[in-house]
Amino acid sequence: MAAATESVDPFAELRPQERFEVWRDLIGLTRDCDATSPDLDRFEAELRRSELGPVTFLGTSFPSARFRRSDARVRRSDPGVFHLTFVQGGALALTRDGEQTQLFRPGDITLLDSSRPYELRALGARDAADGRPRVEAVGIDFPTALLPVPPHRLRRLLGRGFRAAEGPAAVLADFLLSIDRQAPTLGPAVADRLGPIAVDLVAAWLADELADDSGLPESARRRSLVEQVRAFVRRHLHDPELSPATVAAAHHISVGYLHRLFALHTDGDTVAAWIRRLRLEKAHRDLADPALRAVPIGTIAARCGIPRPDDFSRAFRTAYGLAPRDHRRHACP
Repeated sequence: MAAATESVDPFAELRPQERFEVWRDLIGLTRDCDATSPDLDRFEAELRRSELGPVTFLGTSFPSARFRRSDARVRRSDPGVFHLTFVQGGALALTRDGEQTQLFRPGDITLLDSSRPYELRALGARDAADGRPRVEAVGIDFPTALLPVPPHRLRRLLGRGFRAAEGPAAVLADFLLSIDRQAPTLGPAVADRLGPIAVDLVAAWLADELADDSGLPESARRRSLVEQVRAFVRRHLHDPELSPATVAAAHHISVGYLHRLFALHTDGDTVAAWIRRLRLEKAHRDLADPALRAVPIGTIAARCGIPRPDDFSRAFRTAYGLAPRDHRRHACP
């Protein structure tokens, strides 16, 4: 049974105005605001919504729109929720009383709370496929009480844009994109565990921006470090020198501590075994890719960090029960 995921795609047969209303209502389940769009007569959108325990994941693509949470709305109801958004396409322009308008572009991550009024204009960029202006974003909504960072320390960070290019911000962004890709396959038990992990990654990112993680629980620091290690390994799979020692050195920890971290946060794989498994999984996928049919097997193996053909063939056969050449032949007849 997969995690609860909703999409507006099943409502494609509805009239544009009705599609907008369905999309607006789904957004409003966790982001209580007034929403309008200049494209009501041709509104087409997608919304992927998953429950991750106490955290709600949202992935969406939509035309230009305007969201407004007024003073009156805040006074009437404040659910005490943080809204985190990672922009992938188009732009978001945030205006709050007494502050300069902030513009968030693709690659920016930002955090808002439900306790302050705001106006957010979503500005679509033209899609290469159909030429229509679109906004693309993923994000999470979660109760403010879950974040182990004192609220008064967050004031200067809320409503600002941060580049998610490196460090904890990049790890958080990669995690959100992974959730977006894998949400339909997640069982309820796994989904429930992912919500707290997401909040820990948010806390680690904010602590990094504050240049102080002293207020973070030890579990949040460990979880953030594990996710940073995983992201580092995926980026360096091609390097044959990648090993537990190089991973530990890159993160300024001992090899022993790295192994203890993985023992706590994985299903029993050692660091070396996990690296080997990722390399073989990538090779397995690439060998089955028709677009890579002309690439020599040795080249694919080298790109996965296994440059010696004999080592690759032996490891692949042990993992999958057949030779790399046979797997390619069966996958790409």
